[in-house]
Amino acid sequence: CRIDTVAFDKTGTLTLGEPTLSAWVAAPGVDEAGALQAAAALQRQSAHPLARAVVLAAEAVPEAQALTAQEVQSVPGRGSHGLVQQAHLHLGSLRWMEELGAGLGELGARAEALQAEGATVSALALQLPDGRFAPLALFAFADLPKPGAQIAVARLRARGLRLSMISGDNRGAAEAMARRLGLNPDAGEVLAEVLPGDKAARIVALKQGGHQVAMVGDGVNDAPALAAADVGIAMASTRGGSDVAMHAAGITLMRGDPRLVAAALDISRRTVSKIRQNLFWAFAYNVAGIPLAALGYLDPVFAGAAMALSSVSVVGNALLLKRWQPEA
Repeated sequence: CRIDTVAFDKTGTLTLGEPTLSAWVAAPGVDEAGALQAAAALQRQSAHPLARAVVLAAEAVPEAQALTAQEVQSVPGRGSHGLVQQAHLHLGSLRWMEELGAGLGELGARAEALQAEGATVSALALQLPDGRFAPLALFAFADLPKPGAQIAVARLRARGLRLSMISGDNRGAAEAMARRLGLNPDAGEVLAEVLPGDKAARIVALKQGGHQVAMVGDGVNDAPALAAADVGIAMASTRGGSDVAMHAAGITLMRGDPRLVAAALDISRRTVSKIRQNLFWAFAYNVAGIPLAALGYLDPVFAGAAMALSSVSVVGNALLLKRWQPEA
């Protein structure tokens, strides 16, 4: 198939995948340091990048008392909850808070401001005995684009490819990062607030729209989308999970450099072109040589030499691919 659309996972593929806790804001009457330590207790056993950012920030606070959590449960694509000092706490995305009916109250305006700045925002809420929720704090995370990500987007666009970025982040954060990368949210190039299990469905929707889709991802959550795409491209990752992605993908990039996506598509196109050229010359030799040999017009010695020349020319043409070099 001839790819006309390239869809990227955001975190770890176009960005470094190493977010930092850029700010945290406690609700009135809530101790900021205590809220951070409670959040870290919930996240300490998690391998999620945002969880690591919370734990590292909590460890950096001097003289802070580390807390422990019990009965911690993770909710994929939303967050986690558990008991910290007998208090039932929920920490996760604002979308999850909305699903739980946990209003942000006075923190709502601050959350909107952080999102407008491009931050990924999570909330910590206390579940009360009557089932209602009280917001305790907001946590804002910042990530950086990978070196070369903007160049990769520009090169793919210059080749006439349709681009898309799939992210589980809130729309404000996803669109802010997209603009830094050279993507246009107004043109529908950003799919935000997509749960991990829904990525494959978005790829299928693109295919049903008549597009030939390549999906680029790096983690275990990307595996279904990589398998659903016409061409899955797995990118090596230091965050783990890349082995699963590699098994699901048809192409594996051994370095986490987004510029290699354009290079992979280019060498694939050149390889297919060489295959077609070699098939043409192989058929041409046989179409011309077999009738001449059958009618006795071709000396057996010359026929054998022509056959050897056919093989040499095909192999030599294929070896010309060794001269190909990706763009720097």
